[in-house]
Amino acid sequence: MLHDKAWEVIMLTEGSKAPDFSLKDENGKTWTLADFSGKKFVLYFYPRDNTPGCTTEACSFRDSYQVFKDRGVDVVGVSPDTEASHRKFREKFNLPFLLLADPDKQVLQAYGAYGEKMMYGKKVMGVIRSTFVIDETGTIAKVFPKVSPDKHVKELLDVL
Repeated sequence: MLHDKAWEVIMLTEGSKAPDFSLKDENGKTWTLADFSGKKFVLYFYPRDNTPGCTTEACSFRDSYQVFKDRGVDVVGVSPDTEASHRKFREKFNLPFLLLADPDKQVLQAYGAYGEKMMYGKKVMGVIRSTFVIDETGTIAKVFPKVSPDKHVKELLDVL
């Protein structure tokens, strides 16, 4: 049962330790924060596979993927979609990076990427499109809250 309650979204800040996670990819393999230890990576949260904005953002990451790799940065996308949905999305758009499923929205909430937002002039609960750059020690190096899907990757590359 849903209750009417005010949601306060607390976005993590630069310099904070990244919250641990345990999420599955499209093949059922479990990934945790520790799997990225010693690597810099981009953790981006998006609402849903195969929607216009999310597809634009994912394809922008795909098109710039080699630039990220050349800079020693991995890319990981997270949404509440299922593993099967991620598999179809990756195949359809030839996405070369990890997509992790968070159907319970626990990791989305831990990162402040789920909460009340405005959509078509109405307040709704949902994924807040946001990105975190996590450094080699598991510390949040940069936060991009409420990103624009068509401009975000360029903005991200400008600071990496």
